[in-house]
Amino acid sequence: MSSRGYATGRVDGPVSPAQATTRPEDSVPERAHTDQAIVYVVDDEPSIRNSTKELVESVGLRVQTFATAQDFLGSERPDVPGCLVLDVRLPGLSGLDLQRELGRMNNPVPIIFITGHGDIPMTVKAMKAGAVDFLSKPFRPQDLLDAIAHALERDRGDRRQRSELAELRRRHESLTPREREVMAFLVKGMLNKQVAAELTMTEPTVKFHRAHVMQKMKAESMAELVRMAGKLMETVTEAGATWTSG
Repeated sequence: MSSRGYATGRVDGPVSPAQATTRPEDSVPERAHTDQAIVYVVDDEPSIRNSTKELVESVGLRVQTFATAQDFLGSERPDVPGCLVLDVRLPGLSGLDLQRELGRMNNPVPIIFITGHGDIPMTVKAMKAGAVDFLSKPFRPQDLLDAIAHALERDRGDRRQRSELAELRRRHESLTPREREVMAFLVKGMLNKQVAAELTMTEPTVKFHRAHVMQKMKAESMAELVRMAGKLMETVTEAGATWTSG
């Protein structure tokens, strides 16, 4: 069971008049209310789960709560932007354990840690592992909402990047083996006649393949094709593959 001890201004406590002068929804981007984003809350204390849920729902966001890390891992998450508000100390898998498990997945959800036991080493460990924020109790409700807004923007950016890379891979996979070879030489800055010499083909044939490469990759210029190749190279290199393979 997590140790509590919040003060005025905590998530489950009253908001002071000074805090009330700034509306919580002012810090949450408008698209957060319209793109079906979900905030996941994992905390073993029912009162904290409920108060956090009420706070986040007050700015128009959807919320799902869980009492344990295992419950969260066993749930089905819809394919929409989201973030995780996570207590560090939990029964069974700890918050840091859950962070490590999510880190092994292809699309880990951004994490905001909350704890009453935070210390510098724990904070550094969590942030180095990719946590978006680390809030120590007591904290202002607005601080949590600000952290959630930042985490959701980060997840949207990550999702957009994954979508763009997936589209680039689909385009590259539509190329024939010969077109991939031509593309690999072209993005190195080689001229058509140089590519022809490397692949033992005529220059008109290289031009023919080049036109198909530009069309299939939807590149409007050679500079854009080079940028696309760079993105493909980064992703497949991490997987230990070669993007020029057929």
